[in-house]
Amino acid sequence: MSLLAVMTAAMLVLAPQDPDRPVAATGSGPIAGVRADGVSSFKGLPYAAPPVGPLRWTPPRPPEAWTTPRDAADYGAICVQPPANGDPGVGPLPMSEDCLTLNVWSPDGARDLPVMVWIHGGGYNNGSGTAALYDGSALARRGVVVVTINYRLGRLGFFDHPALAADRAADQPAGNYGVMDQIAALEWVRDNVANFGGDPANVTIFGESAGGVAVTQLMIAPGARGLFHRAAVQSGLGRQVSAELALDRPGRPSARSLGRTWARGAGLPADADAAALRAVPAEKLLAPMPAFYSDNLIVDGRVLTEDVMEAFEAGRQAPVPLLLGTNSAEFWWIRPTDAGAYGRADDAMTEAEHDALLEAYGGAEGYDQHVVSDLIFNEPVRLLARLHSRAGHPTWLYRFDVVPDSNPEPSGGATHASERPYVFETLHTVGRPLGDRDRRASADMAAYWTAFARAGDPNGAGRPAWPDFREQADFLLEFTNQGPVARPMPNAPRLDLIEAFYARSR
Repeated sequence: MSLLAVMTAAMLVLAPQDPDRPVAATGSGPIAGVRADGVSSFKGLPYAAPPVGPLRWTPPRPPEAWTTPRDAADYGAICVQPPANGDPGVGPLPMSEDCLTLNVWSPDGARDLPVMVWIHGGGYNNGSGTAALYDGSALARRGVVVVTINYRLGRLGFFDHPALAADRAADQPAGNYGVMDQIAALEWVRDNVANFGGDPANVTIFGESAGGVAVTQLMIAPGARGLFHRAAVQSGLGRQVSAELALDRPGRPSARSLGRTWARGAGLPADADAAALRAVPAEKLLAPMPAFYSDNLIVDGRVLTEDVMEAFEAGRQAPVPLLLGTNSAEFWWIRPTDAGAYGRADDAMTEAEHDALLEAYGGAEGYDQHVVSDLIFNEPVRLLARLHSRAGHPTWLYRFDVVPDSNPEPSGGATHASERPYVFETLHTVGRPLGDRDRRASADMAAYWTAFARAGDPNGAGRPAWPDFREQADFLLEFTNQGPVARPMPNAPRLDLIEAFYARSR
């Protein structure tokens, strides 16, 4: 690889270049991107070998090298997933198991700039780093290098089965292939981002929903330690309890048992071996769609050794500055009586706990509209912020409550995932008209996020001060239609009741 790097560097010096097709070196070979409006983009860069055939359900391996400039003008395929159904966080087809690619945006003249690595959400079932929503051009113009990634999803990314266990070495990591992909992408960034003007010693990982969960998982993953230096979590849960890789627990089957159950339902024979599993068409693995809370969260003992809250409570998370928060009406459409893991989140409450919360919400209507969001997002994020700040690490909590006039949802606030185009300054991708108020809110968020990536502190001249949670406990910055405002955590009394419920039920 060192000889390849020398040859590549020599070629880049000697070869004439089209100014609109910048060429950069990577450890696998040279690439030719596209320059537009002061930003160079390089898309569809393989950071791992295609996980197909015998490599399905194995840890990521390095990609094959090449010697002539690889065309990096277009995105790679999205990973195998169910139909997008209009989700702007999913890029265009084609779809393939050969999807372990990433994309880089770098401003002209970049040198030693902070790096922001985006991990998309989608319940570990959907999404891609190739969506127009996540175009990194606007953030790059603010003086950062932006990287977006694909990683294996659903049963291709989070799965185990007795036949797979019998086929692999005892010390081979298993189950969390999507998280292994994320770590491999961060290793690629460490080894290559300097060639794009980025500083490998100043990397921020940020993600939303399942991508926010991924950020917190990477904060506790031994293999990710040292690969990033700041972390930002957008609506990333916190109190989820993962399945063990092979240990069944009451009410919580292991990943291996879940895999066996799926194979039986898919009509595979009981004695199916690993080769038979790897021969199953990828689309068949989509049905039924695995549930994020029960199927796609795994403590495997190697990649992830414990759950997020457990690690934070013990102070074992990465000691990096952390920016985190939620939206004001996350899961407003889910009621506590609905089927599914989120709807059942209050099932373990005692009658006294339920009655106290009913009073705190002002009655059944307020309880039904807000309790799921508080149980899944708002109370857990407050606890993560408290734990991280008590460990002495810089912590910055936010609440997003920007609601455009064109919002057709009767949510009474900002719904889940609605902050994404504001952070990326890609408001034009959401399919409804947004005005000057939204553009100002987007500029504010992008400025705070890039300042955080630059220095581990989102504050800067000309913006309202965002209090460090260590210095003003339970204070946050709320993004409102009138601009950012520092204030105490909203709805603290009902969050206190939920915290007491979790403490008792655990």
